[in-house]
Amino acid sequence: MFQPLDGNLGAEMNDPWHAPPAGYDARRFDMENGDTALFAWTDDHAYWVGNTETPSSLWRTDKEGFGEAPFEMSRWAQRELIAELFEESPWLKPYPHLSWFFLPVFLSKDGRETTRSFFYDHAAGFPDATREEALAFYESFFATGVLDEYREVMAGKLGTSEYFDPIRMAAAMGEFDVAYLLSEAGYDVTPEIEVATGHSIDFRAENTRAGGALIEVTRPLPPNRRSVSNPVAAIRDTAQTKTNGQGQLAEHGGGVTLFVDCSSFPDDDWAAIMGEKPDVRHRPAVVFRLRPSGRVEGYAKGSVPVDLPWLK
Repeated sequence: MFQPLDGNLGAEMNDPWHAPPAGYDARRFDMENGDTALFAWTDDHAYWVGNTETPSSLWRTDKEGFGEAPFEMSRWAQRELIAELFEESPWLKPYPHLSWFFLPVFLSKDGRETTRSFFYDHAAGFPDATREEALAFYESFFATGVLDEYREVMAGKLGTSEYFDPIRMAAAMGEFDVAYLLSEAGYDVTPEIEVATGHSIDFRAENTRAGGALIEVTRPLPPNRRSVSNPVAAIRDTAQTKTNGQGQLAEHGGGVTLFVDCSSFPDDDWAAIMGEKPDVRHRPAVVFRLRPSGRVEGYAKGSVPVDLPWLK
């Protein structure tokens, strides 16, 4: 394995930083381009994990996620990778739960620079907030563990592209914002619900009091980032992509609550929306703005099937 990695990328082969599980030997491969790979083996079987090219000797092997591999192996590999993440980006150390949750993208081959920049330079999409405020908020949410079971699919929403797209990343964070609000209101959330139309709806929210509800999330850009002239037009324009033509809500034919996350809007734009409380051409709908302090404001249109105390 070392020879092709070294020949193609330039590599060093060393002992791992942490001891592998009992009975395993292990090596760490560090490539000149910043890629990393880990290999651990016994006489009977072996495990490989990396954000680099896979040597041809491993092409026809079985693939397992962290949740499928033996716990001791997953724990060792993630401990090794998180140590690397903290060495490269020490500003993430105060946020271990956030770092673990987004580890698949923070150390992805193509997205490791862009995803970290989104949190470091753009406060995870919150305007007029510090990086520390934004990361502390999401750290406290991920520490609850409510999305741990769905880490692979949810973390991947942030993307693994070399092209930096803070708009798309902020839109992805809208789903985490809604998961936070639903969890705070006492609901269990399950992401990526397939429906009969062939679409996936973002969440199903369930609790013993109110039963279940399907939730779709959209996050409009503020007016200064798009062609529309005012914040009301901004939220209506974004909601239309879900309700017109081939959008999820248009084809589903009812029964889905639309959450419009305006957390990217600065104070003045949000004040204009709250002053008018415009319809978004879909009901039921919840229009809200969340701040890193946990403060949330918003309004509803139609009969919303989830009980959100801050709407009263």
